[in-house]
Amino acid sequence: MKNVLITGGAGYKGVILTEALLKSGYKVTIMDNFIYGYESVLGFASDRNCMIVKRDIRNLESNDVKDFDVIYHLAAISGYPACEANPHSAQMINVVSTDRLIKLLSADQLLVYASTTSLYGKSGQEQDERSTPTPESLYGITKWQAEKLCMQRQNSIAFRFATLFGASRRMRCELLLNDFVYRAVNDRSIVLFDSLSVRTFLHLRDAIEAYVMALSQRDEMVGQIYNVGASSMNFSKLELATIIQQHTGNEIIETQLADPDRRDFIINFDKITALGFKPSISIEDGIKELLRLYSWYQPFQNYRPI
Repeated sequence: MKNVLITGGAGYKGVILTEALLKSGYKVTIMDNFIYGYESVLGFASDRNCMIVKRDIRNLESNDVKDFDVIYHLAAISGYPACEANPHSAQMINVVSTDRLIKLLSADQLLVYASTTSLYGKSGQEQDERSTPTPESLYGITKWQAEKLCMQRQNSIAFRFATLFGASRRMRCELLLNDFVYRAVNDRSIVLFDSLSVRTFLHLRDAIEAYVMALSQRDEMVGQIYNVGASSMNFSKLELATIIQQHTGNEIIETQLADPDRRDFIINFDKITALGFKPSISIEDGIKELLRLYSWYQPFQNYRPI
């Protein structure tokens, strides 16, 4: 039985990855500082194959990581708003702490890094793994810096995920599609900035399938960077809002204001597709899932200094 560590394991992706790995028979340790509370991991407390450790990634020591075969490094200040609200912490957590983690690992430990297609900025062109990233936001910049650090060691894999959507034990309502559906349900309108800008989307549980591939296809994937998603999931903001409107009847308001978190690109996913990766959950299915969630769920969001 492999021992797996998930940094940021109480987060949006981390809790669903924990769930998947435990079902597959792995021993999993969740490491998190729990700034968003403990509720997302309480369901794992009775599982003997799951250890929960309260630790800030900025304070890692050798003993925290030495006993693991695989480290999924998800801990980060994630997204444009949170990084802009906490610029110093974004640099320290996303970059400096990643460098610290790398220096604590031995050569035989596999590191799987959670990167992002936000690295591609607003190129407006098709991008593959050979394209030079042009991040616009602090989030994109710090994630690219950290990705480069990770890939300097041989036993690493980096996944550049499309914009995620879907329900989680630790919900992130600010992700674009999650937010659009929330606005449609609660505000009865979706306000669009840069309405024709294009992004690529991926359901959370399909992202977890990519993480699991890193274990089952380790020899093929190690030392590589992968865009994770599918070409069928490229949508402009206006296209997304129109699909949602068909379910809720919400108003769509297009503005001439620029989005401060502007991203506009089409991603090429041939590299991971060639290994058999194929998302199974469509935008339409994701919208229906979110409509069920927001029929009762009322989130309270804030970004506070860390």
